[in-house]
Order: sequence, then C-alpha cells, then structure tokens
Amino acid sequence: METATLEKLSDQLVNVLWKYGPNIVLAIVVLIVGWIFINVLLKMIRRIMVRRHTDPSLIPFILTLINIALKVLLVVTVISMVGVEVTSFVAMIGAAGLAIGLALQGTLQNFAGGVIILLIKPFKAGDFIETIGHTGIVTEIHIFNTYLKTVDNKTVIIPNGQLANSSMINYTNEPTRRVDWTFSISYGDSAKLAREVLTELIEVDKRIKTNPAPFIGLNQLADSSVNFVVRVWVDTPDYWDVYFEMNENVYNRFAERGLRIPFPQLDVHVHK
Repeated sequence: METATLEKLSDQLVNVLWKYGPNIVLAIVVLIVGWIFINVLLKMIRRIMVRRHTDPSLIPFILTLINIALKVLLVVTVISMVGVEVTSFVAMIGAAGLAIGLALQGTLQNFAGGVIILLIKPFKAGDFIETIGHTGIVTEIHIFNTYLKTVDNKTVIIPNGQLANSSMINYTNEPTRRVDWTFSISYGDSAKLAREVLTELIEVDKRIKTNPAPFIGLNQLADSSVNFVVRVWVDTPDYWDVYFEMNENVYNRFAERGLRIPFPQLDVHVHK
C-alpha cells in the first residue's frame, strides 16, 4: 500500500516537473538576467544624469522609482511564465497597496510633497529660505523630509507635505538682491551733508552695483529725527556683508562729519 502511494506521488512529481520544469528554469534565467540588466541600466542612467548636471538631490529619487517599477514588472513577468494567474496576483497587490495607503496617509502626503519639491524645485540644497516659521539653509532634501540648518546651528526637520503646501521665501534664488536701510539725523543737521556722506560710502564700496542705480531719499520727518531711506543692489552672496559694514561705516562717518544720530527724546519744561 505504501509502495503504491510512493509510486503514485513520484509519478505525479515527474509529471509536474515535466510540465512546469522548462518554464521554471526559463523563469529563473529571465529573473537573473533581468535583475542584472536592470542594475546595469540604472548605472547607465545615473551616468547620463550626472553628465547632464541633473540636480544631485533628484538623482537618487528617480533611480529608486525606476528600480522599483522595473523590478516589480520583472517579478510579475516571471510569475506569469511559471503559470500563475497574473490577474489575481495583481489584484492582491492592489488590495494590499490600498490597505497600506490608508494606514500611511500622512507618510504618503510627505512622499507626494517630496515628489513635487524635487520636480518643481522651488529651492535646492544650499539655498537660504524662510517657511513655516523657520529660517535657514537647506542642507538635505529627502523624499519625506527637508532639513534646514538655522543661523544658530540648529537642525530643523520639516515634513515635505507641509512644505509643498506652504508659502516660502527663497532668499538665494535670484543672483542679486536689494539692500534697504533707514538712517536718521537730528533736526538742525544738514540734510545735504548727510546725502553727501551716504553717497561717498556707496561709491567707495565696489560690491554695490551701479545698475540699477543706488537710491537715497529723505523719507520721513519723524518726531525726533529726519529719516533717509537708502536702497542699493548687490550680488546675493554679498548681501549681509554689505548690510552690516554699511551700518558701521555710517555710524562712524556721521560722527566724524558732525552729524548726530538721534534717539527718542522728551522735552520737559518747568514753569515757576
């Protein structure tokens, strides 16, 4: 009885191997060759993207998507070669994907935000931006989060979902920026002299552009001061150096030329 059963099982095994064996061997060969081909293709795509100076933060993301898509397609092809019904397999993957998507809504929102940021590129690594109450230099752009380094050396991690749907200011996106100041002198001091001093300081600084031309205007006759507004254009990397140096130079030069920088004052008159 046992011998007959073993013979029956062996016959069934031989029939299965005879029927599906070639397909299994062919599927294994296709899987190995396809896997190697995909890895070689990804290296070629990486070299092409580097040669064309693609944004470095975009390269890993694109390669990962291509890698996942091609390998999923390869696995589905291999399974169909073995004889498994692909329709039911794809339906199972779809159901699993739907369940995972519902469980990871926030994560998928950050993923979508990362895709938008990497494709539209409102900023890039190294840009100085202000967004969602944070200001700093973009150090890394990941698929789920963006990392900022603040001016006091703190790391801020912002979910890409929020970042992609919020307004932001990119201070380094343009090659030039306008620097604005308000300088004050006391009533009784010469407005003409103040304009001359400001003009001299602007002309001496070679980082300040002549086109567009610098602007100096008497902006306000305030309660305790006469206020001049000064506007100049500089290269974006020079913005803060020019801003702080001009403040110091104006303070020193006004004092040398007898111009007083006022402060809020209150006159009290006593009558006896």
